[in-house]
Amino acid sequence: MLEIQGLVRHYDAPGGEMVRAVDGITMSIEAGELVALYGPSGSGKSTLLMLIAALLRPDAGAVLVDGQDVSALSARDSARYRRLQLGFVRQTLDLLPGVSALDNATLKLLSARVGWREARRRVMPLMDQLGIAHRADHRAEELSVGERQRVLIARALSTGPRLVLADEPTGSLDTERSGSVLRLLTDLCHEREVAMLLATHDPQAAQFATRVHALRDGRLQDLPTADELTRNTA
Repeated sequence: MLEIQGLVRHYDAPGGEMVRAVDGITMSIEAGELVALYGPSGSGKSTLLMLIAALLRPDAGAVLVDGQDVSALSARDSARYRRLQLGFVRQTLDLLPGVSALDNATLKLLSARVGWREARRRVMPLMDQLGIAHRADHRAEELSVGERQRVLIARALSTGPRLVLADEPTGSLDTERSGSVLRLLTDLCHEREVAMLLATHDPQAAQFATRVHALRDGRLQDLPTADELTRNTA
């Protein structure tokens, strides 16, 4: 489903230093797999996700989604790819204030020119599955942090993407809510047969992932176990 081939992205930092944000990464993810990308801040996780989302262009290498090199798409085609083929769950809880949870969840469908009523009809089953259907008519500012995160997950999945990227989706949540969100993402990944890449520094993620890749200084390293992640975090 997702195949990354020798991906490289470097930055020029102040002082003439070169930052190797992504430094020759090769990996693949199949449909139905949830792969955790574990590493500290500055390890290159977010840059890698932005490359996969075609928000950045690599210096070298390729990102293949269903055999298509999305890193070579035009601006118009990359926007269409993100709208229809990709789900992106970010850490920032960017909901529109004063707008209901349901209508916030429909924004991706509306941008794909799906009618308002049809968008609402498609999103409601997702909100029910995520346990927030009873909050559908509540405004964004009336939702808890965990509920806002679930609205964003519903939005990301609303177009039926084959690939889902999640960038620190539990970063704003406590341990209990983090576990709940991770369980939901795992269930949705398996039920919908999507490939999911989860960038995180949360050691709980290893307990839910099909496998874990450690990322440091832009390179994949030996895979830590869940116990090792917990000890490292402590």
